[in-house]
Amino acid sequence: MLLVKSWYEVVRRTRFKIFALSTLYAVATAHAESEVNWQTELWLEEAMPPAFRVESSELEGPVYADTNGRTLYTWPLHVQRNGYSGESPGTPACYDEVLTVTAGLMSPYPPGIQLPDLDTRPSCTDLWPPVVADKDDKPLGKWTIVLRRDGSRQWAYDDQPLYTSIYDKKPGDVFGGTKRRYGGDDPSKRVPVSPPSKVPPGFSVATITIGRILTTDQNESVYSYATDTAEQTMCIGECTQRWEPVIAPALAGKNGEWSTLERSPGVMQWVFRGHPLYTHVLDQHSWSQQGSDVAGWSNVFTQRAPSPPADFTSQTTIGGEVLADANGKTVYIYRCGDDSADQLACDHPNDTQVYRLSMCGGGDARRCLEYWPYVRAEKAAASNNNIWTVLSIDPETGHFASPEQENAINVWGYRDRPVYTYGGDLKPGDVNGDGTGEHRGQRNGLQAFMLRDDFMGGTL
Repeated sequence: MLLVKSWYEVVRRTRFKIFALSTLYAVATAHAESEVNWQTELWLEEAMPPAFRVESSELEGPVYADTNGRTLYTWPLHVQRNGYSGESPGTPACYDEVLTVTAGLMSPYPPGIQLPDLDTRPSCTDLWPPVVADKDDKPLGKWTIVLRRDGSRQWAYDDQPLYTSIYDKKPGDVFGGTKRRYGGDDPSKRVPVSPPSKVPPGFSVATITIGRILTTDQNESVYSYATDTAEQTMCIGECTQRWEPVIAPALAGKNGEWSTLERSPGVMQWVFRGHPLYTHVLDQHSWSQQGSDVAGWSNVFTQRAPSPPADFTSQTTIGGEVLADANGKTVYIYRCGDDSADQLACDHPNDTQVYRLSMCGGGDARRCLEYWPYVRAEKAAASNNNIWTVLSIDPETGHFASPEQENAINVWGYRDRPVYTYGGDLKPGDVNGDGTGEHRGQRNGLQAFMLRDDFMGGTL
C-alpha cells in the first residue's frame, strides 16, 4: 500500500484527480456544445471619436477598433532586466527605421549583436501601423492626439499612442498582442485597448486561457455554486466559513446581468447572470481556479474562450493540466521576442524563423521536425472559431506555404501560430519539453499549453 507522507500530498493528489475529471468532462462537453452561441462580455459606453468602434473578440472580450474593425493596441512601458522598453505616455517610439542590433535589455546578452535576416527585417511601423489622426480630428474624453517626430498626428488612448497589427485580418482578430499578465523575463508586449467592462464597482475582469474571468477589484476570483438560484442560496452556516458571499451595497438593485439576493435582513449578496457570487478563502493566488476543484463550485466568466478542436484532449501532469493531442502527447506553444529596442515578436510564421530553428534543432529544420514536430491537422479538419485554425506551413522554412506548394503540411494553429509536441515526451502526461529555451522559454522557447493559469507556465 502506498503511504502518502504529508497532508499537502493528499491535497495535491486530490486536486489533480478532481481537476482531471472536471477538465476531461469540460473538453468532451465543449465539443458537444460547439454550436452554442456563448454569451459575450458587455462593456460600458464612453465618449469615443467617430473614427473608432467596439468589436467583440473571442479571447480578449470587447476591444476598441478602427473603422475597418482592426483592433487598436498600445505599447506600454515595461521594465526589463537592463532597462525599459515600450512607450512613455504621449511619446511614440515606434518608427520606420529597420533596427540592426540588439538593445541588451535582457541579461546576460549584451547590446550591439547583429539581428538576423536584416535583408527582410521589418521596421516597427511595418508591423504596427500608427493610427493616424486627420487634421480636423479633435480629442474626446480619454482619446487624445500626440505628435510624431515628423509632425504627423497620432491617436492615443489614456495618452498611450495607438497602433494596429498587420496580423489581424478581420474584425475581432487580436493576434498582435494580449491583455494577459506578463513579467520581467517577457518581451515588452503590445496590449489591445478595451472599453471598461460592464461590472459594478468592486469587480474586475481578466483574460486567462479559458476566458474572461470575473474577479473582485483585488483580483480575488469569484465563484458560483451549482445548486444556488437567483432567489435562493444553499451556502449557509458552516459553508460560509470557506465561501464568503460577495456583499452588495444595500441600495444595489437589478441592472442588466446583475441583481442581488437578500441573504438575511438587510444583507444583500451580488448575483451575476442568475448566480450568487462568493470568494474562496483557501485561494492562494490572484485569478485563482483552485475553488473550481471543489465539487459543485465554478469560476465565473463574463465570456468563455472557444474550445480546442475535437482532435485535442487533456492530460494531468506534474505541473498541472495540459492540452494534449489525440494521442495524449502534451501540446506546446512557441514564444519569442527579439532583444531589439522595438521588441518585435518572432513567434509568427511571417516572422524570422532563425530563433526558433536555432532553439529547436541547432538551425536544422529537419531536426526541428524530429524533436519538435507540428501538431498535424487532417486534410478535412476545420474549426468553428477563429482562435484555433488550420495553417498551411512550409516545413523547410517554418513560414506559411505558398498556394499549391507540394510539400506543404496542414498543422493546427492557436492565435494564428503553430502548436507542437516534443519528441522527448514518451507517454501521456510527460512535460519534458516545458520551458525549453531562454528564461524558461519566456523570451525564446516552448512552453506546455497549460489549461490553468494558476498552475506552472499558465502565461500563454
